[in-house]
Amino acid sequence: MLNEIYKHTQEHMKKSLEALKRDFSTLRTGKVTTNIIDHIKVDYYGTPTALSQVGSVIATDATTITITPWEKHMLNGISKAIQEANIGVNPNNDGIVIKLFFPAMTTQQRQEVVKQSKGMGEKAKVAVRNTRKDANDKIKRLEKEKSITEDEMKKANEQIQKYTDSFVASVDELLKAKEIDILKV
Repeated sequence: MLNEIYKHTQEHMKKSLEALKRDFSTLRTGKVTTNIIDHIKVDYYGTPTALSQVGSVIATDATTITITPWEKHMLNGISKAIQEANIGVNPNNDGIVIKLFFPAMTTQQRQEVVKQSKGMGEKAKVAVRNTRKDANDKIKRLEKEKSITEDEMKKANEQIQKYTDSFVASVDELLKAKEIDILKV
């Protein structure tokens, strides 16, 4: 029973880390990446569809993303979706491709993105701690049902705390690396 709780706890904590990595990929650093527009959906024949599904999305250089739709009639829909997403740039539509020119980030913008990343890191830590609380509640329930002894409960709680400490440290490492990446000019 305890092994199942340990396994379940580790899986959920790993998912929290993976979610943090996904969140971090949407943040802008000094070099622009196509991940910035991953969350943008375009109306494709009445269905909200990811930009990458309706055209080719390429970061052509450190400040430019080029979107080449597979169907030319999608240009206006893509432009509209990008404007509504409010990602800080206006799309340039030349009738063939859409180009997004991202200006170099100012120090203030970099500090703002660092704040966002810290918020994401804190959210991940809260998720890890919530997983710890759920596991500890399950262990306490087992002890009340007399399925495990009080000593086993204490050992299990210590093991769960070790997992928590490890994953919180991983969140801190990811956050530190992301901060360095954001602040690098």
